[in-house]
Order: sequence, then structure tokens, then C-alpha cells
Amino acid sequence: MTSLPADSHVHSEFSWDTGGPGSRASGTMEATCARAVQLGLPGLFFTEHLDLEDAWFSDPEDFDDHEAHLLGADGVVAVPRFDVDGYLESIDRCRALFPQLRIGTGLEFGQPHLRTEAARRQLDLTRFDRIIGSLHTLEFEGRRAEPNTLFRRLPADEVLRRYLAEVPALVAGDEPFEVVTHLDYAARYWPEEAEGPFDPRRFEDEFRGAMRAIAASGRALEINTRRLRPWIPQWWAEEGGRAVSFGSDSHVPLTLAANFPEAIAMVEAWGFCPGTDPRDLWRR
Repeated sequence: MTSLPADSHVHSEFSWDTGGPGSRASGTMEATCARAVQLGLPGLFFTEHLDLEDAWFSDPEDFDDHEAHLLGADGVVAVPRFDVDGYLESIDRCRALFPQLRIGTGLEFGQPHLRTEAARRQLDLTRFDRIIGSLHTLEFEGRRAEPNTLFRRLPADEVLRRYLAEVPALVAGDEPFEVVTHLDYAARYWPEEAEGPFDPRRFEDEFRGAMRAIAASGRALEINTRRLRPWIPQWWAEEGGRAVSFGSDSHVPLTLAANFPEAIAMVEAWGFCPGTDPRDLWRR
């Protein structure tokens, strides 16, 4: 039986969307590490959100109660500065408390193709073991917004296609991230009540085109296990993808490494194999 890989996409109280230390919506780094040991997980990367948008707007219903204070009356989101020093101190403390667990530092960097210079002005990106790149927002009327907000303003098919059309720009440069995370991010918010269940076959050409661009950049694709989609590793392999990571996108300890055994079976079916270190990308 294949052993579990490291969870390469984990959030703690240092991610702005968890509500911060003391919030019921957050899982502390220490509690998450304790859960990892309980599960027999060999390692994990705490990839905290780094979102540096300066004109990102949202509808109030798209923010949970613990995030509502970040949304201004004008709808613009004010994301607090990432506490990198506090984060690194917590990493050191957890490494001492859980020596059997391989704990890596990391960032989930939103829109790195647009925000790398701003990020470098705030922190030293070379201090992090793994940086994963996310596309969370799209341009709309001179500002940017997440897909859940845009689904109320644009036809659903257009939102999905615009999201996937921006992926080649995301990976075209040499920005410092090695994994593209949750390629199905827009599909998470698909308006099923109006459109019916999400059918990836309607967007197969666009998904495959995005995957080809990622593969050509030499980056890996994350198998995001929040919702298993067997067509993702299949199309990724068929479009030349050579490496994957596994990420639960966990914000609380309970969802750490969710669905990992099933995800392993999915990628093994398409020839992806583990490396010598559980933190390694799986390659084919």
C-alpha cells in the first residue's frame, strides 16, 4: 500500500481567511500538526495566503462572519498584512513539538503574475520551502473579483472560460512558484441552482489548454482533494503534465489530508509515482 504523501496545501491561523488567532474558523498550526501525527501523515507545508490585490471587490454574501470586517462599505476587500515573523516563530515551535513530522514553510500566492514585485517589497520569498500559485480573481470593470461574485454579473460559461483563459498568463513568466493550485477554483462556485450540475466536458478544451500551458512552464499541478475530480489527473497526463502535488486546502485540522487515499489511486492510474521523500512532487 502506498504511504501518504505530504499535504502541500494547508492553512493555519496565519491565513487571513481563517479569522486569525482565536477564531473558531481557524485551525491553529499546533492543532493541525497534532492531527497530522494522528493520521500518520509524514509531512505538510503551511501555505498561508499571500493576497496583495489593491482593488478587489466582493459581495457581502461571499464573506463568512469571521471575514466580514475585512469588507468595506464600497465592497473593496482589505486583506491584512501577512505576519511572516509570527508565522516563522510558530513553525519553529511546531518543529520542536513534533520532531517526527516534516513541516515545511510555504505560501499560497494569489495572482503571482501580477503581484510578484509587490510581494518582494514585503518579504523574502526565498525563505519559503514551497510556493504554490493561485488564480483567485479576474478583472472586471477595472477592478478584480472572485468567481463567486462574478457569477452574479456575467453568464456562468463566460466566467469559467475567462478563468481558464487567464491561466496561460499566470504561468507565462518566471514568477517563483512551482505548483498551480486548484485549477477548478471557479468550478467550486458554479451556480447549480440556475445552471444545473457542473459538467467539465462543456469546458474540456479550455481546461486542456490551461493544462498544456502549465505543463509547458515546467510547473506541477495540484490535485486539490477538497473535491475529487478524476478527469483532472487524466487530462493533465494526456496534455503532457509531468508532476503533481497533493493539497487538501485545509483551513481546520479536521480536513487535513482529506480524501488522500482516493487521490493517490487516481494519480497512480495515470502513471504518477512518489519520490524518495514524502514531500517530493509525484512524477511520471
